[in-house]
Amino acid sequence: MSDTALPRTIAEMPVQHARAPASAAEARGRFFNTGNAFNVQLPPVPDHLFTDEPAAAMAADAPTGYVVCDLSRELGCTFPATSPLVLVRYARIRAGETLAADFAASGVICYVIRGAGRTACRGELLDWRAGDLFVLPGGIAATHAAAEDAVLWVVTNEPQLAFEHLRPPAPGAAPTEIVHFTADEIDRQIARLYAIGRTQQIAGSALIFSSAGQEASRNLLPTLTVAMNSLPGGVVQRPHRHNAVAISLIIRGDRCFSIMDGRRKDWSQWATSITPPVAVHSHHNGGNAQAMFLIVQDGGLFYHARAMGFEFAEQPA
Repeated sequence: MSDTALPRTIAEMPVQHARAPASAAEARGRFFNTGNAFNVQLPPVPDHLFTDEPAAAMAADAPTGYVVCDLSRELGCTFPATSPLVLVRYARIRAGETLAADFAASGVICYVIRGAGRTACRGELLDWRAGDLFVLPGGIAATHAAAEDAVLWVVTNEPQLAFEHLRPPAPGAAPTEIVHFTADEIDRQIARLYAIGRTQQIAGSALIFSSAGQEASRNLLPTLTVAMNSLPGGVVQRPHRHNAVAISLIIRGDRCFSIMDGRRKDWSQWATSITPPVAVHSHHNGGNAQAMFLIVQDGGLFYHARAMGFEFAEQPA
């Protein structure tokens, strides 16, 4: 390259190669610099609300199978993804039928939207009904059987593994065992939170789910944090932000909405809502009944990296 063809700054330099590689390994090397590598512009995580997917899964004539909440095109991912590290599905299981669950993930989180049934996994049988939450270990095939028409909200970290071309854990090596949280116990635990109360420095009255194997991390999976958030009628959750993406299942919320970076986002029952990372957001209950929404965050990853970045914040003007 002649002097006249040189870039004006190192930020304008294209990728560089070894001048005279002596081996295939040397030829595979690539060189960047602080000007053209430290500010890679990736598509942002969109502020999105999935409503067609739950409607399809809960339609009267919907067959047994999965409906995927896929934003891979918007995210520029080569694999299905709801957020860069998380994938959400709605599972419809018709009465008397079964549905296989075998995902390339560290674990599988399931919330029962409606119906009742049984899941077989690793020699254990787990009976579930509407309002239950359960987690299954990754690397092991499971089978859901419905005693009555059922719909599950299914969340995995498949994109996290796909990003690094990783395999799921070997049988018996997953970071979680089978864990079951019944609807009755969830309600009891939430009632205890309100009976005791909190200060305004605590961000809401969310019930955080964990397990014997993940008790030290307060997570359900090493990278995934799961919480049931609740909001009494007429209450506003204080504006805040964090580095983790939040993926929420709207369980109930009459006249509820969120404000995301100054924009109103109305809720829809059983929709999946995406809160982008670092977005300033607040939740508002304009009705009289208590609102409920189940949240999955890739917060475990940020806690481990010491980079959660939680802070209360004012909404943009």
